[in-house]
Amino acid sequence: MSILFMIGSACFLVGSVVTQWSSGTRSGIGIVFFVGSIFFTSAAYLQYSETVNVDHGLDPDQRRSRWRPASWEPGRIDWLAAGVQLIGTVFFNVSTFAALNHSLSTHQVNTRVWAPDVFGSVAFLVSSELAFAEVCHRWVSFRNRTLSWWIVALNLLGSIAFGLSAIASLIEPDSGQAVSAQLANAGTSVGAVCFLIGAALLMPEAARHESKRAELTVMQA
Repeated sequence: MSILFMIGSACFLVGSVVTQWSSGTRSGIGIVFFVGSIFFTSAAYLQYSETVNVDHGLDPDQRRSRWRPASWEPGRIDWLAAGVQLIGTVFFNVSTFAALNHSLSTHQVNTRVWAPDVFGSVAFLVSSELAFAEVCHRWVSFRNRTLSWWIVALNLLGSIAFGLSAIASLIEPDSGQAVSAQLANAGTSVGAVCFLIGAALLMPEAARHESKRAELTVMQA
């Protein structure tokens, strides 16, 4: 899951940097963004699946014996965060796929590319705030000495950057240009870097959880 998120983030980072500073073809850049969105969705589903199938108790008799592909548990904040994030990645799939068609009119770009991008960015922002609240047990908190705090904080910052990028990428009907292409590319780059670092930090965090679980198992034995 961590690697998939990292690859997706790297694709968005490369795509935004090339768009701003290089002369890469629009088709090639569009493919990079679309491939990145697929990796995002794959990782988001793994995270959602992990949330769906998590064990709520230590009693072996209470643990699920069969894997579930999905569930409906809106009362759980972790389920909401993972589910909303997954929906957001699907919006990015739609947006980046539609952007591969370079014959769209300004109105079509705004409805087929920009609108799903905005919905995806909003979903990421909501999901990141829910995940932040779950980890910190409050909506705003500064616990920068914990690895978990850094992960959710970076994801929240990345979501804010993606949101600014989406707003700036709106195509103005009069000029046919984005509100601010530089801000859009900068927002995507900053967001991608935040997501990339946050995804990389998932690996040492997972190692710590496995170590604690092993210690608990030994103590129970």
